[in-house]
Amino acid sequence: MSYPGPPPHSALWRLVRPLMRAAEELVFPPVCVACTKPLERLAERHEEVNWLCQTCLEEIEPQVPPYCSKCGEMYDGAFTNAFRCSNCEGQKLEFDFAVAACTARGPVRELIHRFKYGRRLHLRSSLAVLLRRVLDEERLRAEKLSEWLLVPVPLHPERESDREFNQSWELCVRLGQFTGIPAVQVLERILPTVKQANLNRRQRQENLRGAFRLRPPCWWQWHLPRPPDLHGRNILLVDDVLTTGSTTSECARVLKKGGGAEKVVVITVARG
Repeated sequence: MSYPGPPPHSALWRLVRPLMRAAEELVFPPVCVACTKPLERLAERHEEVNWLCQTCLEEIEPQVPPYCSKCGEMYDGAFTNAFRCSNCEGQKLEFDFAVAACTARGPVRELIHRFKYGRRLHLRSSLAVLLRRVLDEERLRAEKLSEWLLVPVPLHPERESDREFNQSWELCVRLGQFTGIPAVQVLERILPTVKQANLNRRQRQENLRGAFRLRPPCWWQWHLPRPPDLHGRNILLVDDVLTTGSTTSECARVLKKGGGAEKVVVITVARG
């Protein structure tokens, strides 16, 4: 393990946690979010991906080699050496590499959609359990991740206000609690960009240019900890799904050129 792991739970936490579980089950009946099959009591499932039944858990398709050494796109075949896919050739992706836990299909897609668009915040722990799997990737396992930072991809304030939370920050916080890696918000989105779904690669890059910046210090937040110095630091840039990599590439560009970060690795729950 290249990270310290969670701190030991206090006696008070061990006492309160079952009550919190019971309240959670009262508000959200324990049924599978993908197929609505009744689940066993969540309190008995520990570190499993709660809110999915065993059948749906087995349908999760993990991201396993061979995959592109840059963007993490998975391929069939018997590749024995590291390779870059055709989608990465000819474009400059600012992050060092990207890795996802699983493919964005089936139960995982449903879990993310319920969390992200249905405001089902209780699902963040299940997604963070999945996200933690990427830390076992060969290149990350060799790093001392306790000295890295978890940084979320930010939402524009209008979209975050409409959604009522930033899914990437929620994942950062939970992953930080699981691993002991510090989670910090050092980026902000300053331009309300149009949705990327119907844009080609070049249009996506132009759409995002100048959309992000480092968070400036604000005098009215004097009581909050100062953001860390990013110069020479290594960063795990966190998001829920990676598609083309345009958004995370622009974030990585700001972290490196604006903040002086040494390395930026994108980690996501799923690869679209």
